[in-house]
Amino acid sequence: MMSTEAKKTKAGEAPQTMTPGAKRAGPGEYVFDFGKVNQIMGGPEYSPVFGGCVEGERMMVALMRAPAGKMGDPHSHPNEQWIYVLEGAFEIRIDGQIHKVGHGGLIYVPANTIHQGGATPDGDSVFFTCKDASHGLHGIKYGG
Repeated sequence: MMSTEAKKTKAGEAPQTMTPGAKRAGPGEYVFDFGKVNQIMGGPEYSPVFGGCVEGERMMVALMRAPAGKMGDPHSHPNEQWIYVLEGAFEIRIDGQIHKVGHGGLIYVPANTIHQGGATPDGDSVFFTCKDASHGLHGIKYGG
């Protein structure tokens, strides 16, 4: 993996993002508005979730909306993930278990663990997610 310094394009500019379309925190940037950063797909090849994503040097965060009744395909990613449900209900399928998680619920997804998730048919779900920056936001669709 390239060092943060190696990814910089010009002196004083933020390094490139690991996730296409995400916002990279630059020098002197400390506060962000999720409503104003680029809205991107959370997993373009496997998931219908979308929202804003901001990357730092060692962590990335995103505020995502999952459309009602839409489940993503099974996938994994080499980085750990935390999902905090802010609105609606989110269904997560992981390790042979199915969990319906409502407002205030916190989900942990270990690195390299096949899982899938989405909003229940009752309505959209909004969640805040955090991953380590060893890999971008997007995961790898499971082909098995």
